[in-house]
Amino acid sequence: MKRRSAVAALLALPLVLSACGGGGGDEFTAQDGALQIYSSQHRNVTDAWAQAFTEKTGIQTQVREGQDSSMGQMIIAEGDSSPADVFLTENSPAMTLVEREGRLAKVDAATRAQVRTGMAPSTGDWTAIAARSTVLVYNTEKITEAELPKSLLDLQDPKWKGKWGAAPGGADFQAIVAGLLANTDEATTKTWLEGMATNAQVYQNNIATMKAVNAGEVPVGIMYHYYWYRDQAGDKQGSANTKLHYFGNKDSGAFVSLSAGGVLKSSDMPKEAQQFLKFVTSPEGQKILVDSGSMEYAVGKGVASDKALPPLDKLNPPPVDPFVLNSDKVISLMTDAGLL
Repeated sequence: MKRRSAVAALLALPLVLSACGGGGGDEFTAQDGALQIYSSQHRNVTDAWAQAFTEKTGIQTQVREGQDSSMGQMIIAEGDSSPADVFLTENSPAMTLVEREGRLAKVDAATRAQVRTGMAPSTGDWTAIAARSTVLVYNTEKITEAELPKSLLDLQDPKWKGKWGAAPGGADFQAIVAGLLANTDEATTKTWLEGMATNAQVYQNNIATMKAVNAGEVPVGIMYHYYWYRDQAGDKQGSANTKLHYFGNKDSGAFVSLSAGGVLKSSDMPKEAQQFLKFVTSPEGQKILVDSGSMEYAVGKGVASDKALPPLDKLNPPPVDPFVLNSDKVISLMTDAGLL
């Protein structure tokens, strides 16, 4: 079976992954008869979806965990031998990478009809399963609201040298840059990245960026909204001194990233894979997302996100087609700028 024959190739790839009920770490063996879910989404959310789906349908599932770009590259490397039936991502560039290689099946129209307008590419090859907004987190003791940048592009100005932070090594920030590239052009993005290399403090991830702003290391930082809301819902140790600023106005700093779900053409269980994706985007599946505490936005029609979040339809993001987000080009530009 292709699931078994792919194991040797899988173990050779540089990923640290785990599987529900199937071992952990670098050891991975796809279970015969189980729907294989390759996921770079939050583990607690994916596991909750998988468990509820199994309880509802009796179809067994197995989750393999990884990071956006590396997991997308792995699916491409595996080709027709991939054990994957479903691919779930945190950000859409990892999905479009797989899509451009022709590895995805069309998502059932009934599934796409369950998500809000604009939450699936025109190709129909995948669909949004959640959303997250770019925000500016700022320390209220270090900067006033009136002093905040009016646009993401303002942060390339020399006056912001040493005054903002971000995590360029993460897939989240690279998706934000992909949104900038799609909303402007290559020259504008290149200049902005060069400004970032000069001006920004580099942090490991979004949480580290938020904590640095909270501690006053830098007045502001760029990240996704949900890290702040999760911390605010808890002990607030990483965000007590901060607030969020939403750029709005179709600015690149208001970019909304879509977490994506797709079905692999090479799936051994195409019917069940489509069924799973339909479940994830259904009112029941989207409520699981909301109840998980991830603080991501629900994208299913008629499903309200956590009441603490500003409404998704009020964020006024730039009109970026998620299908065109190019992670390869972004990585090249960021490498040239000395950020990777």
